[in-house]
Amino acid sequence: MRGTKLKQNLFSCDELVAGTKGICIRAGSEHVLHVAIDSRETVSGDLFVPLKGEKVDGHNYLEQAVANGAVAVLVKHEEWCKREARLMPLLVTHDVTCITVDDTLRALQSLAVYHMRRLKHVFRIGITGSSGKTTTKEIIGAVLEQAASTIINKGNLNSVIGVPLTAFEVNSAHEYAVFEMGINHAGEMDILADIVRPDLAVITNIGTAHIGLLGSKDNIAAEKKKVTRYFDGRQKLFIHEDDEFFTYLSENISGQVIAYGQKSVKGLLGIEDLGLDGTIINWEELQIRFPLIGKHNYINALAAISVAVELGVAKHYVKRGLEGVEPLFGRSEIVKGKTTIIKDCYNANPDSVSRVLEFLNELSWKGKKIVVLGSMLELGVKSESAHEQMGKLAAGYDFDCILFSGSEARAAFNACKKHKFKGVTVWKKSVMDLAPILEQNTRPGDIVLIKGSRALELERLIQSLN
Repeated sequence: MRGTKLKQNLFSCDELVAGTKGICIRAGSEHVLHVAIDSRETVSGDLFVPLKGEKVDGHNYLEQAVANGAVAVLVKHEEWCKREARLMPLLVTHDVTCITVDDTLRALQSLAVYHMRRLKHVFRIGITGSSGKTTTKEIIGAVLEQAASTIINKGNLNSVIGVPLTAFEVNSAHEYAVFEMGINHAGEMDILADIVRPDLAVITNIGTAHIGLLGSKDNIAAEKKKVTRYFDGRQKLFIHEDDEFFTYLSENISGQVIAYGQKSVKGLLGIEDLGLDGTIINWEELQIRFPLIGKHNYINALAAISVAVELGVAKHYVKRGLEGVEPLFGRSEIVKGKTTIIKDCYNANPDSVSRVLEFLNELSWKGKKIVVLGSMLELGVKSESAHEQMGKLAAGYDFDCILFSGSEARAAFNACKKHKFKGVTVWKKSVMDLAPILEQNTRPGDIVLIKGSRALELERLIQSLN
């Protein structure tokens, strides 16, 4: 988190009941200072909220959370009935508040809604889209924090769990709260929009990320548009000028719609691509050296400029913020050594793969260009065709070696061979089976792009280089 953090009394017992609509089983004497969902990370003053996952039920760790200092716990009604005899003596001994609820996740979300409604003067910014959300969030946050106290999601806490946790960190000392709002199932944006109620929203693009779970780009656009669900006429929505869904996203919005991009940003005089050193953005009288690589990233920077102008942020703050941005782990990271590595393996979808392949193809480079492509996940029935298109696209570029990993990526490998790629191309199901092949085909002075979905952990290949 960035911004001012106060050690505040977040919730009393009565406020927990009001916020969760739960039942107070026991009222302790201490106020809640923070909220935790992992008993291992619970510290003194925390409210522990046990969530049930596919493999683990947080209710099994209530005792550990209390031992680590939790001053309050939420418990599902039926779980309390099972555990009352064992838990009650512990709660009394440690003076812990206990609230029972129908569903702990819904209670967590409801409590976040309750908390955000109390913060009348914090300006909320919501960022969504199929790709570029996290980077755009970081860039906007970097600019706004130059001008005023600003808080943003930590890492990618952008989900129906992550957004509530971010909300609890917002306090009255913050002027801006920047929320990344990510979804992969229908209905999730309704929850996030209710928590955040953005005063200003940015939709970076409508692409194919999570299309396997949402069904179609039309469905994705409809879900993303729900970021404006609670607009009442005072709010603003920013959309990229060239997005194919611009008209749809703009329709029937109870607020102002603002386009951003190279044609729409007032005062934009030109952009100079510096390759691996980023971009020079000539805006108004300023020359801004923006460090992130590629067209897709300077478009994200243009979103930040547009938002900053709308909020009246001084130009010198915009320049300082943009020039101070650093890449996040696995997102357009440049690792320099004997071999230069573009480490872009935090996530992958057809749109982001296409953009980074185009960037590498256009990059002037004396050594060999080597590409490692991992599977793109959550594409559903479109997975095979999307991977085939990825292989075809890669084969058409002037690369020296293309390596594929992951079950889904085999279709890409086959397409790459079918379209007569002239260099070395290999597929291995296991990522680490590619390591010796990558090492054999890489020499000092080469550049290696590593791109794939997070689950593959492609960054493990880096240890075989440099």
